[in-house]
Amino acid sequence: MNTKEKNFISAVIYLHDDGDRAVAFCRTVASELDAHFAQYELVVVDDACTDDTVARLREWGREQAAPLTILHMSLFHGLEDAMNAGLDAAIGDYVYEFDSTELCYPASLIFEAYRTALTGSDIVSVCPRAVRGGSSLFYKLFNANSQSAYQLRTDAFRLVTRRAINRVHASSAHLPYRKAAYAASGLKMTDLEFDGQLTVKGGGRFNLAVDSLALYTDFGFKASMTITLCMLALALAELVYTLIIFATGHPVAGWTTTMFVITVGFAGLFAVLTIVVKYLCLLLNLNFRQQKYLVESIEKLQK
Repeated sequence: MNTKEKNFISAVIYLHDDGDRAVAFCRTVASELDAHFAQYELVVVDDACTDDTVARLREWGREQAAPLTILHMSLFHGLEDAMNAGLDAAIGDYVYEFDSTELCYPASLIFEAYRTALTGSDIVSVCPRAVRGGSSLFYKLFNANSQSAYQLRTDAFRLVTRRAINRVHASSAHLPYRKAAYAASGLKMTDLEFDGQLTVKGGGRFNLAVDSLALYTDFGFKASMTITLCMLALALAELVYTLIIFATGHPVAGWTTTMFVITVGFAGLFAVLTIVVKYLCLLLNLNFRQQKYLVESIEKLQK
């Protein structure tokens, strides 16, 4: 009797000059999926590899039975855009997202993530207990300013349901940061931990961090409002100081008038900037965060 899971599974794997490690990683993933699932596919995203990664992978792909799709990007796109292309090509009911071919976790966690998803989680993240200082600082800042009920953290890979993918794409056609989009979707998220640490560093993470803070948190709004209000208070304080100098009868010729005009002008400027920042925040919410409400799940009870 075939006891393998019947759900169709997709594994999307990001590659950029991974060499021998790409084949070893894909072989491990395929072995785990083949052991537990009746139907699965591998979708490999070739993000403009310049070494022999694709040639090695193509040679290995001829030896294994499961469908292997190699998605060749026309030029280097970076992790997020390339993985979005891979997700568009995947057809599975459940989709594994492997952002790296670094295998720093037990391979058994691949199926464990699926078993966890069956308990009601639409997003399952497999996370190391140890993280680098820079990543830890970013996630603390992100989580402190995020409106999501779930805390983001460094993860090695994640498993998402088709419902999660459909929901985040319904809210925005372009996902600059998938992990944050999943957290903002309102669907249930679960973390699985392992003893280990990610050592491979991806490029372009600083720009991604800045974009994510602006799009998925209130950090940009709070920071800009704080700076604007501080500058407004400073301009008003300078105005008060100018009036005190004028009232005490010791003004320098022309200085009082000049400072009065400058301080009033700057106070007005920063007041206008406060209003502009607020309107920009509203426009961001209306255009990017299009969902009016978020439903985690629906439970129906019958006699």
